[in-house]
Amino acid sequence: MSENEFPLVQFMREGFDPVDELGRIRAEHPVFPMEIPGSQTVYLVTRWEDVRAVLGDHERFSNDFAGVIGLGSNQEDPGGLGFRDPPEHTRLRKFLTPEFTMRRLRRLEPRIEAMVEEALDRIEAKGAENMPVDLFEEFALPIPSLVVCELLGVPYEERSGFVKISKDRFDFTAGPEASLQAINDAMAYLTELVARERQNPGEGLLGQLLRDHGDELDDRTLASMADGLLTGGHDTSTSMLALGTLWLLQNPEHAAKVREVDGYVNDVVEELLRYMTVVQVAFPRFARDDLELHGVPIKKGELVLCSLTGANRDPAALGEDADEIRPGRDVSHLAFGHGIHRCIGAPLAQMEMRIAFRALLRRFPTLRVAGEVPFRELAIVYGVKELPVAW
Repeated sequence: MSENEFPLVQFMREGFDPVDELGRIRAEHPVFPMEIPGSQTVYLVTRWEDVRAVLGDHERFSNDFAGVIGLGSNQEDPGGLGFRDPPEHTRLRKFLTPEFTMRRLRRLEPRIEAMVEEALDRIEAKGAENMPVDLFEEFALPIPSLVVCELLGVPYEERSGFVKISKDRFDFTAGPEASLQAINDAMAYLTELVARERQNPGEGLLGQLLRDHGDELDDRTLASMADGLLTGGHDTSTSMLALGTLWLLQNPEHAAKVREVDGYVNDVVEELLRYMTVVQVAFPRFARDDLELHGVPIKKGELVLCSLTGANRDPAALGEDADEIRPGRDVSHLAFGHGIHRCIGAPLAQMEMRIAFRALLRRFPTLRVAGEVPFRELAIVYGVKELPVAW
């Protein structure tokens, strides 16, 4: 296999599974150089141990996208924790970490349960035996947006507008300009919301951060942090809810255990996270200096992409059944990344899925797929476009 042969292989799937080419790269090329048009060489890392090593090494690899590519003063900093290095990353993350402990998140649990039930009420009112409902549109898409609203403290009367902004920014069918406009709209709204919260802090995360650290965080930084939580928690959770539901409907014996056996949903959620790995590659890493990885020389400033999909299906780490779902598997997955940039919202996403899957399957025990399910193509965040169901 030669360099340049599969420059997009890290974004390709066949159903739930990564394409065979990714497995061959993992077996034959621990560090696979790819030429991206108009750019320098990019190095794809696919093995479990190598991905963990790169993601866990912030001494040799940088996440500072803006600093490496040298954004000018008139260009937008991408913001968010994923594009920052210590000490700034450490400073900002310490503000958020207390808000994502299980003790703090349990106060959200009743509201998430209520939001899920409200979504199920709407689905039940719309569908029936001969009236399929798009579960992606009615269940997987709105719930993560509403959870982020609850987390941040978005006022109830503004949530429908915020949900639309959230949906539009991840809707790439309207073209890149529309998506970019939605991103700008989200930042404008969040910046204005932060300004209001600074005057009268509410009970959500923004209000809490302003009460505790208002003198240390300016409005733009706090809005950027909020936008990072939206970006990290919306499309990913939407994709997991849809893909996980599809798999459960295709495997009714597991769906029955989720409905009936206390605690089984916990094992299913963790294994689905590993198996689906909806975020296909981690935030890009840049070599801080000239270095070698598996004997492959990488120059200072060159980009390393870590394939989370490849790592989470690596038989060297997970065994020969890595391409099968085994709830209760005793292996830590990399679906949320690794190291200091591991997704801070992981506990919230896990709670969301546990609540949603069980409630859905209990409300509709005869739920079934009622049509063709189209998958996304060449997606950084993998998922489906529709999920028609009936019962």
